[in-house]
Amino acid sequence: MAGSERRSGDLRANADVRPAGLGALAARAGRRAHAQATTRYAGTVASVGEWMDRNDIGLQLHDYASAELARAIACLGWRGSRLHAGVHQARKSLRRARATLALGATLLGPGARVIDRELRQVNCGLSKLRDAHALAGVLDYLLGRHAVDEQALLLLHRARRAATRDRAARARKVLAKDPQLRARRALLATLLAALHGLPWHLLDADAADAALLHSRVRADAASERAAGSGDADDWHRWRRRARRLSQQQRALDDRAAKADKHDKRLAVLLGHAQDYALLCEHCGRGSPFTPSDRASLRALAEQDLGRLRTRIAQFTRTPIAPASEA
Repeated sequence: MAGSERRSGDLRANADVRPAGLGALAARAGRRAHAQATTRYAGTVASVGEWMDRNDIGLQLHDYASAELARAIACLGWRGSRLHAGVHQARKSLRRARATLALGATLLGPGARVIDRELRQVNCGLSKLRDAHALAGVLDYLLGRHAVDEQALLLLHRARRAATRDRAARARKVLAKDPQLRARRALLATLLAALHGLPWHLLDADAADAALLHSRVRADAASERAAGSGDADDWHRWRRRARRLSQQQRALDDRAAKADKHDKRLAVLLGHAQDYALLCEHCGRGSPFTPSDRASLRALAEQDLGRLRTRIAQFTRTPIAPASEA
């Protein structure tokens, strides 16, 4: 049993977060939240060992998905200035849990589809809050990139203040409807319990490998479409599918040769491109920025987005069409 506990602990340690762009402080906070959450739910997760072989890949994936879902619950409990970072980390964990469920495909039964649908709804319900935070983040990044351009700095500082006000207003709106995000956390706790009722023992290595191949085919198809069209929606689809593939490799751990570093790096680059696309989207109707600043901000974002897409083309060795209007 001691060896079983070590293996389960190793899986949860591998589920620790390595957030990009939030800095060392948020990274440490994410690790603390993960440790606290998995300790809290450790008894629930470990109890599955009474009815399933600890070496079963299905159980390992169950442990991984459970740890990520427990971590999402903990991160949604962050308050005050940590609220937005908590939402960001929680959404990461929800996506990882969904990616793990997808490895089971039809073998996990209709219950898995119900859980996945509910996780998706929770994640989508937090997307506007996360977008508001990401918008402030990409402006911070641009402030660093254009530190010697006085005109750009004036523009970006104005935009950063507007984005901060918008972020605070969105947070107030969400918390007025769901104080401390209690309802969402309670739903996720219910879904965590429901995970234990799925037939994880049916999920074997062949099924997981087939699901992983399916994800790679979908990611490659999205890559070809985005590279050929330059359309923002196609690029976002490519980003989502590349991220799903990377997350599934992470969930499979050693079975996927410790996850393909190329796929992980590509997912990160596509994430940065999506941040620039997000800024472009917020320079249109309903923008938090003044009408006089929107065109200049969009031009700045599109300039950096073009450079980043060139890097992605070099990284993937794929010819990329120019970006179309978002």
